[in-house]
Amino acid sequence: MLIGFVVLYLVVSIGIGLLAAKRVHNTADFMTTGRQLSLPVVVGVVFATWFGAETVLGIPGTFYQENLGGLISDPFGAALCLVLFGLIFARRLYRMNLLTLGDFYRQRFNRKVEIIAAIAITLSYLGWVAAQITALGMVFNVLTQGAISEPLGILIGASVVLLYTVVGGMWSVAMTTFFQMIVIVVGLTIIAFMLGNMAGGIAPVVEHAKAAGKFEFWPALNTAAILAFITGLLTLGFGSIPQQDVFQRANSSRTENIAVWGSVLGGVMYLLFAAIPLFIAYSATVIDPALVARLIHGDADKIMMQLIQNHLPLWAQVIFYGSLMAVIMSTASGTLLAPSVTIAENLLKGWIAPNGMSDQAFLRLTRWVIVGFALAVTGYSLWEHAGNTSIHNMVENAYKVTLVVAFVPLFAGLFWRRANLTGAYWSMGLGLVVWLPLEFLLINPTVPAQFYGFAASIAGMVLGSLISRRVSI
Repeated sequence: MLIGFVVLYLVVSIGIGLLAAKRVHNTADFMTTGRQLSLPVVVGVVFATWFGAETVLGIPGTFYQENLGGLISDPFGAALCLVLFGLIFARRLYRMNLLTLGDFYRQRFNRKVEIIAAIAITLSYLGWVAAQITALGMVFNVLTQGAISEPLGILIGASVVLLYTVVGGMWSVAMTTFFQMIVIVVGLTIIAFMLGNMAGGIAPVVEHAKAAGKFEFWPALNTAAILAFITGLLTLGFGSIPQQDVFQRANSSRTENIAVWGSVLGGVMYLLFAAIPLFIAYSATVIDPALVARLIHGDADKIMMQLIQNHLPLWAQVIFYGSLMAVIMSTASGTLLAPSVTIAENLLKGWIAPNGMSDQAFLRLTRWVIVGFALAVTGYSLWEHAGNTSIHNMVENAYKVTLVVAFVPLFAGLFWRRANLTGAYWSMGLGLVVWLPLEFLLINPTVPAQFYGFAASIAGMVLGSLISRRVSI
């Protein structure tokens, strides 16, 4: 019966997506909804896109194994990204009337910078989308008590998300995500109250976490620990700003004020509501400590699902799994569309048709790219699953490349008049050259490799821009 309700939810979500697809008449509709989204919808879409598998399953798993400081990248860095994007970047980018964020790099610098940035942005999505697809596989596996293996669940989940994303684009993503936001908020709140009552209230769970040192947040007072803490914040806080999904939601807004406050309010809502999955998962330490002891070292991401299945009635399980599916699908659809649009607009369009392409031909190209990227992500998900990478780490690793390659040229290009083409080349080149070898050579580094890459990217932009300006004078 539980599986039947979950299948019904999937059918309803697909139906909403297909109905929304009727509004797609051209590429602008497909990519930005023709800039028609209201503030409540933008807030809901921003929140639900970011409130993904890592928030419900990955973050609690990391919290179990570490403490609150281990979550500095997500949710703290992720929420910082959305607030900063809204307050600092959204208004200027909205006024430029771009189709993708990659278009900014071409207009501000040149075609080569656009290609480099687009590749970096696209690569960063592999980990994020893979985390969602992997979580779907995990859900199907737990729901069927192993009858559906996780790899098969990954294939099923990827197929469902692909279906309505490829048909309706941003309209389908927006409408299904807004519906899923309502399911997420209502469903997880109900589950939190039920488990809180089973644990004897909120206080016993909080006291247990406090006694276990889980509320420790600030790093040790030494240089390496402080730099590692700052890097965790920067990786998502800055590294996820040059992302197509963040830009796409703001750019789909009806007005620039909606673009600003939709991002800010979505980020605040994300940070506040991320506490609920933490409470739900950690209540297991009071309700079923044996379950936690069995799963914490190998399958911490599954603690919440096992807790729900073992201790709540069927109707509550239906609510939880409906919420969980909403969480995962809302993020998966948005993060599948965003890189596909970037590939089509910033990498393939100019190469396939240098003299221009009709709108309908470009729309067909974009849909084929979505299919291709979905296949690539599914393969990557299966590979990461075989390597037993945690959901939280998949997401955290996704933004390293955009932090060291794309963020500084975006910021400098918008806010520093002296930033020029040479500075962009130096920034991207030095960031990549410094970060990439360290990423593979350093084993358990005290300071993450992307910190050095980010510092090199800043230095490259400043030195390259100033030196080339002096030579030209």
